[in-house]
Amino acid sequence: MKFIVVKNYKEMSRIASEIIIEDIKRKPKTVLGFATGKTPLGLYGELVKAYKKNKVDFSGIKTFNLDEYYPISKADKKSYFYYMHNNLFNKINVNPKNINLLDGETANPKKECERFESKIKQNPLDVQILGVGINGHIGFNEPYSLKNSKTRLVKLTKSTQKRNKTNKKALTMGVSTIMKAKKIILLACGKDKSKALECLMKCRPNNCCPVTLLKNHKNLVVIADKKAGDFDD
Repeated sequence: MKFIVVKNYKEMSRIASEIIIEDIKRKPKTVLGFATGKTPLGLYGELVKAYKKNKVDFSGIKTFNLDEYYPISKADKKSYFYYMHNNLFNKINVNPKNINLLDGETANPKKECERFESKIKQNPLDVQILGVGINGHIGFNEPYSLKNSKTRLVKLTKSTQKRNKTNKKALTMGVSTIMKAKKIILLACGKDKSKALECLMKCRPNNCCPVTLLKNHKNLVVIADKKAGDFDD
C-alpha cells in the first residue's frame, strides 16, 4: 500500500489525475473504473483541463462505473449516468461505445448485474478509482458485504440514504470485482473520512469496515488530504 497525505483537496485531485494520465500515456487502451460523489469531482475537473490542453487522449480508453442508484432514470440529475456525462464524458473525447454504466432503469437488476460483471471479465480493469464512505463502504458495498461479492443489487444503510438523500437500493460492483483491478486509487478528503482511513491502516481486513479489505490488494494507492489522513487529531 502506498499512502500519500497531501495538504488539500485540490492537491489530492491533481496528483490522482497525474497518475491516471501517465497510465493512459503508457497504455492508450487503459480500462478505467470510475467513482462518483463529491470526492472525485476535482479529479474529473483536472482530467478535463488536461484534455483541453492536449495533454491526454481519451479516445482509446474504456470505462466502467462502480455503481448506480436503483431504480432511477438516466435523465434524473441524481443518477450517476447524468453525473458522469455532465462532469466528464461530455467534456472529453471518450468513445461513447466504450462507456459502461449500470442501468438504473432495468426491469431485471439481476440480469443487468450479471451482464456488467461479464463485461468486466472481458475487459479487466487496469485502474479503479474509489472513494470511501464514513462507514467504510467502497462503491455501495456497505458494512458486512462479503469479500467474494460480485456486481449485485444492494440495500443501502439508513446513514448512506440520509447522507446521499436518495434511494434505498443501488446496483454496485462487488468487493471481489473491485479487487481484480490491477491498480486501485482510493481518494479521501475531510475529517469525517479519517476514521475509515484509520481503520484501513490499523485494522485487519474485515467486512465490518469494507475498506479494510483493500489491504489485500497488491497495488493500492491511497491519496488523502490532511484532515482525512491525520488520525491522531
